Amino acid sequence: MIIEMENVSRKREGKWILKDINWKVEKGDHWVLYGLNGAGKTSLLELINAYLFPTTGTIRVLGMEFGKTYLAERLRRRIGFVSSLVQEKLEPGDNAYEVVLSGAYASFGLHEETTEEIDRKGVDILRELGCLEYANRRYDTLSQGEKQRVLIGRALMADPELLILDEPTNGLDFLAREELLESIGRIAQRPDAPTILYVTHHIEEILPAFNKTLLLKEGQVFDAGATEKLVTRERMSEFFGIPVNVIWDNGRPLLSKAQAVRK
Repeated sequence: MIIEMENVSRKREGKWILKDINWKVEKGDHWVLYGLNGAGKTSLLELINAYLFPTTGTIRVLGMEFGKTYLAERLRRRIGFVSSLVQEKLEPGDNAYEVVLSGAYASFGLHEETTEEIDRKGVDILRELGCLEYANRRYDTLSQGEKQRVLIGRALMADPELLILDEPTNGLDFLAREELLESIGRIAQRPDAPTILYVTHHIEEILPAFNKTLLLKEGQVFDAGATEKLVTRERMSEFFGIPVNVIWDNGRPLLSKAQAVRK
């Protein structure tokens, strides 16, 4: 089991930001965590990464139970985390290749000599993600789409068991978004792929590889299960509280507000 949450709640400043979360993620499944802004997605990720601990309830991530042992550093070495928080901590001046290699040491910046094996692995990952042509360019000069692919490469260097992608397409135009999603889709199809948790508030980013979805609403699990059974016109209309249309095309859903029927 990758993630187990039993009756997990989190209170902050007297307010429940997560309430009674029950959720299991099994190895081999790829999940979408979907919710509107303020739904509690970030808080849930902070719990999974052991940046926060629950006020009540039990959490196990990669078999490690929170509160039973000091696990934060050991746990995070087994999780690949791609988010804006990671980007902010990178060493200024590092090139794309150095950023990717730093993932092997769970460090921000390279502070030790790399091995030939790690060097080769870094090149292979850059090639797989289509980043090899700008490997020697400074990270801070790359486009947002290029930066995100490099961050995913950094996360893959440590062979994570869980790969968390926190709204990775933010700020990307249509073409850059689709190129990044294609790269993520290829990672999900690897025989040795990590379990992927893809966080978004855009339905159209749900890829065919994401077979499970958790709908988070106002800090609570609205529903969780097979993506094709949750992302439907009926269920999503209930989720939003207004009539919506969901159309599936090439294994991906498209969402729109339903037009009111004129009498």
